[in-house]
Amino acid sequence: QVQLVESGGGLVQAGGSLRLSCAAYGRTFTADAMAWCRQAPVKEREFVAAIGWSGGSTIYADSVKGRFTISRRNAQNTVYLQMNSLKPEDTAVYYCAAAQIISVKAGGYDYWGQGTQVTVSS
Repeated sequence: QVQLVESGGGLVQAGGSLRLSCAAYGRTFTADAMAWCRQAPVKEREFVAAIGWSGGSTIYADSVKGRFTISRRNAQNTVYLQMNSLKPEDTAVYYCAAAQIISVKAGGYDYWGQGTQVTVSS
């Protein structure tokens, strides 16, 4: 079992930056790939970025490529999402997720945090 807890969300102006953190509690055995997904009101949860178990493989959604950076450290128990050049359309609840195998779709992840709100003002 693993518990994922996100932090770092908040209100930021367009063009600004935020860094989200995800702390994983408990040992992971089948949940070595970590990801960030987001969900805006009346929209489906969408994949944002993922990182493999070693931290060397990363994947990004086209909508955030070049602006967001995913990383992990602390013995792979903490995952970060550095968000730069934020846009109003980035406004959503951001969720940390985990799975055994890296995926580019939100449905590919088995474990989820409770989410942290990111609001980007115009």
